[in-house]
Amino acid sequence: MNPETVERIKTAWQRNGRAIELRPAVGQKTAITKTRVIEGLHVETEEGRWKLVSDGSEKSGGTAMGPDPGFVARAALGNCLAMGYVTWAAYLGVPIEGVEIEIHADFDVRGQHAAEGIPPGFSEIRYHVRIESRAPEADVRRLVEHADKSSMVGDVFRRAHTLVRHLTVVPPGA
Repeated sequence: MNPETVERIKTAWQRNGRAIELRPAVGQKTAITKTRVIEGLHVETEEGRWKLVSDGSEKSGGTAMGPDPGFVARAALGNCLAMGYVTWAAYLGVPIEGVEIEIHADFDVRGQHAAEGIPPGFSEIRYHVRIESRAPEADVRRLVEHADKSSMVGDVFRRAHTLVRHLTVVPPGA
């Protein structure tokens, strides 16, 4: 990996770590993400400067204008883990040349059709991590352990969270 990139990541990690040590409230955030239906199953999600388009496949009644939410969830996990491995490698000084993650997620589509006793989500998620490094395997394993434990998206999949819905119904054109 490019040494300037590694140094930039390490410097940012250390700076942010010092900031939240000195002022813990700086680390407490609420992200606000807004999603709206464009047409049918085609949706757009925005947060700040970012926009993500999702859609259902044609066989699901969508137009395949973007990936479906299951793909986005799996991608979020893979992206978060990969970025965590790179960050922890930089912070711990473990040289890595490449990271690849393959995610296998089991689910039963019948749950999305409200089949009795079948949950609509994933029943198990497995991931295979491949890290290219000239460092001792023990060092790579140590950075992977740190990254896995501190993965925000990994935590979403690992631990039950409170999900609170607020509903507002308005007449058309309001």
